[in-house]
Amino acid sequence: MENVSLANLKTVQLNIIQFPEIALKTRDAHKLRGYFGNLFREHSSLLHNHYENGEFRYRYPLVQYKVINSVPSLVAIEEGAELLSQLFLKIKRLDIEGRVYDIQTKNIVSRKEKIGYADELKEYKFETLWMALNQDNYKKYRSMGEAEQSSMLNKILVGHVLSFYKQMELFLEGDQRLLAKSNVEVKNTQFKDQKMIAFAGSFLINAYLPELIGLGKSVSRGFGTIKSC
Repeated sequence: MENVSLANLKTVQLNIIQFPEIALKTRDAHKLRGYFGNLFREHSSLLHNHYENGEFRYRYPLVQYKVINSVPSLVAIEEGAELLSQLFLKIKRLDIEGRVYDIQTKNIVSRKEKIGYADELKEYKFETLWMALNQDNYKKYRSMGEAEQSSMLNKILVGHVLSFYKQMELFLEGDQRLLAKSNVEVKNTQFKDQKMIAFAGSFLINAYLPELIGLGKSVSRGFGTIKSC
């Protein structure tokens, strides 16, 4: 039985829309983002992470576009979840670079999920590649030995979780520290027509995280999607 202090936890709203009759490739997630961002551009910057003047919106994306096990999926949190539920009935088709898919079936799941500090380690796996590194820390990572690389990734992972918590307005108490242990391997991927490295695998962390949210860089494009083990 878990020993959970309610003071450490917060509940967030999560809505997930999936189109089970349509099969796409994982790398098509950014095309979903482009399509829905344009289709509902007048509704909210939440859908495309840009303000009306075109400037980028620097915050954790509350609407994320993914392809999970070939299924196109939209994952939305808090205000994003409310927005997607309003637009759900208006989604009639997908246009992926000129290929039009008429939508016969679409599913929406709405649930509350707890987030926050846990008194024991929880295990999660990456359903899509975790993009952990930026240009600066990539160079540092490449210069390290294996043990140092592992330590660096663990610290980065904790930072990604804390960034998500901050966006959800959840702040840990002074004596609470997140500890992570990743078990990942390097994978090559394409991002904006450039070769980059990302990571596949799983991790342990003393934190509650919602199913199918993303961690790390480019989560709105489907990277870093997690699922509990």
